Amino acid sequence: MTPHNEAKKEEIANIVIMPGDPLRAKYIAENFLENAKLVNSVRNMYAYTGNYKGKRLTVMASGMGMPSMAIYAYELYKFYDVDTIIRIGSCGGYDKNLKLFDIVLSEQCFTEGNFALTFHNENCHIVESNKEINQILEQTAKEKQIHLVKGNTICAEFFDVYLDDIEQFLSRIPKDFHPISAEMEAFSLFYIAKVLKKKASCIMSVVDSQYIKEVATPEQRETGLKDMIFLALESSLKI
Repeated sequence: MTPHNEAKKEEIANIVIMPGDPLRAKYIAENFLENAKLVNSVRNMYAYTGNYKGKRLTVMASGMGMPSMAIYAYELYKFYDVDTIIRIGSCGGYDKNLKLFDIVLSEQCFTEGNFALTFHNENCHIVESNKEINQILEQTAKEKQIHLVKGNTICAEFFDVYLDDIEQFLSRIPKDFHPISAEMEAFSLFYIAKVLKKKASCIMSVVDSQYIKEVATPEQRETGLKDMIFLALESSLKI
């Protein structure tokens, strides 16, 4: 057990599906897993372990932002012998071709922040996701006829919709990076996986965009992202 996770070591599977929202973790456990058991409720950051088509999985929430993700991902990798984490979440669209609820696969993630410097004394602002897990996600999406868009993503330290000047923010992104979406957790996940020699990927559903007038409701964010959830679960069967 850790200060943030009351689960016993054997209660956490070696593959973790990781939404940000604890209620989304609860939804997945109740609707997709068999024999799901609540193994962590510290700070209401729910973790459930059960079976998906015979595959033992843990679904655990990360909370919002890089610091929250970093705590849970680090502990899962370091103290629970987790090998693979697939983040599933929501994102804002930065590509005019993206539609509401399109699924984005993050290939590289950029942050302006100094997470890597603080954690590992490295001046690093771009980190890759795991190519092996990404290939499995791509292959599964193709088999299940799920539209998946690959690209680079931004990991922001503040909800980008609320930024004072989004264009000024974007002007600071490396010119050859070309982000297609933004979220708030993936950089710390990818970087910790890199340092600890583990595997991490991230798929996200588009819930808002500067090119789309519609915005997903909280209810849609929680339960309306079924294709993304299904893709992560089906992909886990091949890991």
